[in-house]
Parts: sequence; C-alpha cells; structure tokens
Amino acid sequence: MLRAITLSLTLVASIIIGAFAADAQRDPISDRGGSAIKGYDTVAYWTVGEAVKGNKKITSTYKGAEFRFASAENKALFDANPEKYIPEYGGYCAWAIGNSATGFAPGNGKYWKIVDGKLYVNYNGGVQKKWEKDVPGFIENGDKNWEQNEFRESN
Repeated sequence: MLRAITLSLTLVASIIIGAFAADAQRDPISDRGGSAIKGYDTVAYWTVGEAVKGNKKITSTYKGAEFRFASAENKALFDANPEKYIPEYGGYCAWAIGNSATGFAPGNGKYWKIVDGKLYVNYNGGVQKKWEKDVPGFIENGDKNWEQNEFRESN
C-alpha cells in the first residue's frame, strides 16, 4: 500500500514538473498571456529608470515573446539591440534561479533592478527583498545554475 502511494505521488510530481518544463522550454520569457515580464516596457528601465507598462499596440516579438513598449522610441531602441534589454535568466525570478538550480518562478517587471548593465526581475516585492540581501551572491549562483540548466537553451 505504501509503495503504491509513493509511486502515485512520484507519478503526479513527474507530470507536474514535466508540464512546467515543457512550458518553460516553449517560451520562458513570456507570461501566460504572451507578453514578456508582465507587459512592462523593458527599455524604460534604462530610459526613465522605472517600471512602466507597455502599450499593447507598440510591440516587438523576440525569442517567441511579445515585448510591449510605452513609446515608438523605446521600441526602436529594443529592435536595434534586444539582447541589451531582455531580462537575465529568460525573465524568470532572479532570486529563484540564484537560490536553486531548479527553482523556476516567473519574473514580474514591477520588481526589477539593473546590475552591471543587466536587467534582473523578481517574482514579487517580498522575494525581491530577499534577493537584495545578497545581490552579488544570488547573481553568481544564478549564473551557475542558469548555465547548468537545459531550459536556458530555449532563450
């Protein structure tokens, strides 16, 4: 009986992880609605220094994700150099990636920080506070974890 329960739980966990992994491989820099970092303008972090919602009518598609912009000027900057503006770790939460090699959680453009010219996003304000306690350490761990994980191949 105990063996059957253990086997059942293992199967359920495999299905859940497999479904998440398939979703991550398909389009890691987009949320379920198709827009990257919850629709925030990824260029605005550099141009105005704050999180600004993008316009649904001003968009670019990059690596399967729709990026929204507050202005045509920001769209043009993105189109000229998208790698400069896309968030690290495929837009996943920087704390989660830095905390565990398998710790994937979606990033939210409302919770962000630019470090050494790279954009990092976090899941929410509470998680961002945890991340900010050791930004260099989480980035170092995050870089290692991201490099070792097969999901990064789809970015």
